[in-house]
Amino acid sequence: MKQNTVGRVITKYFSIEEDLKLSSGKTLSNVELAYETYGELNSAKSNAILVCHALTGDAHAAGKYTGNKNEKPGWWEMVIGPGKALDTDKYFVICSNVLGGCKGSTGPASINPATGEKYALDFPIITIEDMVHAQKKLIEHLGIDKLYAVIGGSMGGMQALQWTVSYPNMMKKASIIATTARSSPQQIAFNEVGRQSIILDNNWNRGNYYDQEYAPRSGLAVARMIGHITYLSDASMYQKFGRDLQDKTELSYDFTVDFEVESYLHHQGETFVRRFDANSYLYITKAVDYFDLAVEGNLAEGLKDVEAKIQVIAVDSDWLYPVDQSKDLLAALQTNDVDVIYNEVKSDYGHDAFLLENGQMNFLLSNFLSEHNVGDVMKTEVPTICIDSTVKEAAIIMFDNEITHLPVVNDDKTLAGIVTAWDLSKSIVEDCSELREVMTKDVRTCKSTDEIEDIARLMKKYNIPTAAYEVFDDMDKALAYLETAPIPTVIK
Repeated sequence: MKQNTVGRVITKYFSIEEDLKLSSGKTLSNVELAYETYGELNSAKSNAILVCHALTGDAHAAGKYTGNKNEKPGWWEMVIGPGKALDTDKYFVICSNVLGGCKGSTGPASINPATGEKYALDFPIITIEDMVHAQKKLIEHLGIDKLYAVIGGSMGGMQALQWTVSYPNMMKKASIIATTARSSPQQIAFNEVGRQSIILDNNWNRGNYYDQEYAPRSGLAVARMIGHITYLSDASMYQKFGRDLQDKTELSYDFTVDFEVESYLHHQGETFVRRFDANSYLYITKAVDYFDLAVEGNLAEGLKDVEAKIQVIAVDSDWLYPVDQSKDLLAALQTNDVDVIYNEVKSDYGHDAFLLENGQMNFLLSNFLSEHNVGDVMKTEVPTICIDSTVKEAAIIMFDNEITHLPVVNDDKTLAGIVTAWDLSKSIVEDCSELREVMTKDVRTCKSTDEIEDIARLMKKYNIPTAAYEVFDDMDKALAYLETAPIPTVIK
């Protein structure tokens, strides 16, 4: 299928009417969330996917605001849109700016309704759980009882994982990408260095810089430079920069920029301060530091209520959230018998690979999200036999069609039972000629809309290795039959 963009998009806003209770015990009033949606919500409201953004992301995950060809599309344009993994011809994709952010959602730069002034440091400390709690209010506002999936990378992965713990019945699937279930000392340390670079900027003024001529731009730029280094890998930096000099042929022997990598980091810092608020950076990194789903050090205990099918994706060159942390998450989920799969992106990009590896991410996500139904593989030419028939008539139909089972139906085509090769053998031993005397009446059936994986589990449960499942409509009328042979292939 041809891959296209979602086109022009708009940012919407949702106001939470009641006060939002936070993990700290404090409350926030007049909370607003900025969000964008792509695709259409189906009539059953069963195709919604929530995408959670990373530390400095926003609600603008795909598309453009204008027709300007020079405008950059949303931050995950590569996987959201018609024909992509998050196919907007099939799914209704939602992305909101997190609580505490600075791109439309309530944060420290917002107006405090109690004072009429910007919150600054009067904004309460928030957690990943608080962010998810606010998102849940948005999902309920959209009339969605259960999300098809929650997906996120980095801090977005923390949110997606928190969703599975806080609201285990509200999503069918969750993809947890390049993240951890609990922030490590090293991760906390990097965030603290970034925060201190802001706090020690003279223009920070204890967070009260909004009405000043100068904001703590230098401190925020350095915080971004530090953070950005952790998003890359040593290999990617060598490939991109090596030890090449910036606009010069020899070393300067002073403290100006000599190397391309220095110039690159300065550029990252300078562009970042134009779009992000320093106080938001403080609050959001603190929320990341507080993230820990373990209960008294036991991660499996913290994940014991997870019900969604989980995909854990790690990046082999990610040293910010290394593979070992994803495997720790995998082991904890497996301990709880959660339906979980593990994938590993092979890339030199480092942590940012989930934003850059187009082919691998589309492949892994589309495979995980694809829902193979019985209707995809069932055979629609269904031989049946009337309940008033004889055993011999059944044997002839089964022989002619080379089948080992045959649905037995009433006059109105509803299911009465099934006759199998075993039943035919039984009829000889018991000297029975009437079909209704030997047919099996306790029959396992399915619908065309049932998932292949669910039926495979039932086949294993009821020890049906080589037979077939009958497919019936809501009126118990035969539609088709499902052979077990193709099921392993479809699941694989």
